[in-house]
Amino acid sequence: MSTTARAAALELFEHHRGTLERAVQAISERGYWSPFPESLKQYPEEAVKGAQAAFEALLGQHFALVGPESVGRAGAERSPYGFDLNVSYDQYDADALLSRQQAALPAWRDAGPKARVGACLEILQRLNALSPTLAHAVMHTSGQAYMMAFQAGGPHAQDRGLEVLAYAWRAMAEVPEAARWTKPQGKQDPLVLDKRWHIVPRGLSLVIACSTFPTWNTYPGLFASLATGNPVLVKAHPGSILPVAMSVKVAQDVLAELGFDPALVSLVVDTPEAPVSQRLALDPRVKLVDFTGSSAFGNWLEDNARQAQVFTEKAGINSVIIDSVRDIKAVARNLAFSLSLYSGQMCTTTQAIYVPRGGIRNGDESLSFDEVAQTLAGAVKSFLADNERACAVIGAIQSEATALRIQDCRQLGEVLLDSEAREHPQFPGARIHTPLLLKVDAADREAYSEERFGPIAFVIATDDTAHSLRLAGEVIAEKGALTLGVYSTDEAVLDRAEGLSQDVAVALSVNFDGGVFVNQSAAFSDFHASGGNPAANASITDGAFVSRRFVTVQSRRHGAA
Repeated sequence: MSTTARAAALELFEHHRGTLERAVQAISERGYWSPFPESLKQYPEEAVKGAQAAFEALLGQHFALVGPESVGRAGAERSPYGFDLNVSYDQYDADALLSRQQAALPAWRDAGPKARVGACLEILQRLNALSPTLAHAVMHTSGQAYMMAFQAGGPHAQDRGLEVLAYAWRAMAEVPEAARWTKPQGKQDPLVLDKRWHIVPRGLSLVIACSTFPTWNTYPGLFASLATGNPVLVKAHPGSILPVAMSVKVAQDVLAELGFDPALVSLVVDTPEAPVSQRLALDPRVKLVDFTGSSAFGNWLEDNARQAQVFTEKAGINSVIIDSVRDIKAVARNLAFSLSLYSGQMCTTTQAIYVPRGGIRNGDESLSFDEVAQTLAGAVKSFLADNERACAVIGAIQSEATALRIQDCRQLGEVLLDSEAREHPQFPGARIHTPLLLKVDAADREAYSEERFGPIAFVIATDDTAHSLRLAGEVIAEKGALTLGVYSTDEAVLDRAEGLSQDVAVALSVNFDGGVFVNQSAAFSDFHASGGNPAANASITDGAFVSRRFVTVQSRRHGAA
């Protein structure tokens, strides 16, 4: 390891120390805090104005990164807004890439926690500066509207990256570098040992990125592994490569400037016809795997990548239970936004809404099941009535398969609100569809108890609230969920809901009817997933998410009395 590289990284640690210490404080207090502005007005005017041109300059070009000799090129991204990106990326021989990362590991390990965290903090700072341009890449690969792409793909994703750095630093800092152990022996001389402890990374890390949140779901695994000493392979989804490639380039630039091998963070690209994730995940050199996506592949990784620590976030049936409300219109407006945001393509979006078939209390009046269902449908329709505003919220459908799913699901229940194709005012070829809302009976379990990814939700008629709680608990226990919302004016019902959330290990949101929504997750405060039900085997972020990425190795020798 170059002493110059380590010294330069330590300077970065000191430069960013204040941010790190505040982040460590934030994960202990769990209140609101973010160092990365979520308003474009707080970024340099020239960066914001030049962002689109900077993005367009990448289109139709080869995106060069550091790696072993290229053995081919890939890249066939098409914007959900209706045009091809025509960006190509190098493909590498897997053995050559893994061997290069293995060769780079000792120097990165020996740099120590401070140097590694310092480098990671600098990477995050540069990613934040790139946010306005990165947002265009996220938008035109994921389908998110620009403001959501900017916030979720930029500062919010960077928040999650910094959050894992805080956990990683705290975990590594708890281990002293050295100590003298002295044990009294009565009249005899004491036993004296000089002990040293080393933070040792597990090995190579594979982060398998998803198509809908290519940065937000990638940064936690990337920074958790890199900070703890593990080189990282980022395997981009074939439909969302560019924002991942831009992120990898920033990391490589920082590492190279410091004097480390930039290939410590490397991009892996494949095609739907020739996927490589399985082969990489089973390579004995890969000791860590992070994955966000389908339950089928997530379960396969958990079952087969036995040589690695596997962290998965998979599918689930996010649910809302309506028992009684003070203002059904406020509740419906809140749920309408949740169901519409990014066309239901969030891992936290509600799919199943349980309502007693005998109706609910709304303040001092009673509402029938159909009145509740129609109020929800009407709220979504009203919210999306203005097409320009609607497009700014729902964005575009990332995958053609998701658009086809909307059509297929119409037969699963009575249509309360049909999905409509919309024309985007700026992008005539955009793949845009409003939410589909279906009415089903609790007996139609096959309809609502499978994840129907996209803007598809069910209003489910149950016998009563006790039945709603029981059904939701059974479905979540079997299929998993990241979010559970409950609406009730009865404290006894809310107490039962609190117990249910613990029984099935799902995050609970109670009586949300204002400006906070069940599908939002705030870094430094909200744990994203619990790791306690089938939707995910890990939480982003808690101590276990980082502590399993390294081991502590000690050495002992006799010391002078």
